[in-house]
Amino acid sequence: MYYVYILLSKKDGKLYIGSSPDLKKRLEKHERGFVLATKNRLPITLIHYESFYSERDARRREIFLKGGKGHDELKIQLQDCFKKFKYKYF
Repeated sequence: MYYVYILLSKKDGKLYIGSSPDLKKRLEKHERGFVLATKNRLPITLIHYESFYSERDARRREIFLKGGKGHDELKIQLQDCFKKFKYKYF
């Protein structure tokens, strides 16, 4: 399985979108500060993930979510989560 995941930084309130074949190990690397993109944004919280059989499908979904239409979709799908964590997405 391959995973696309979304992290929310509690430090700066921004999202990080990534993908990995091993979600648990990847989250541990993020939490320990071994990922350059998030090491200065700790602590982080996993707020969403999706699983895919195909790595290519997961990569396409990751790219889509990082784009404008993908962000718009996230605003609709995760609005309750965003309210809970006080994420300012507008």
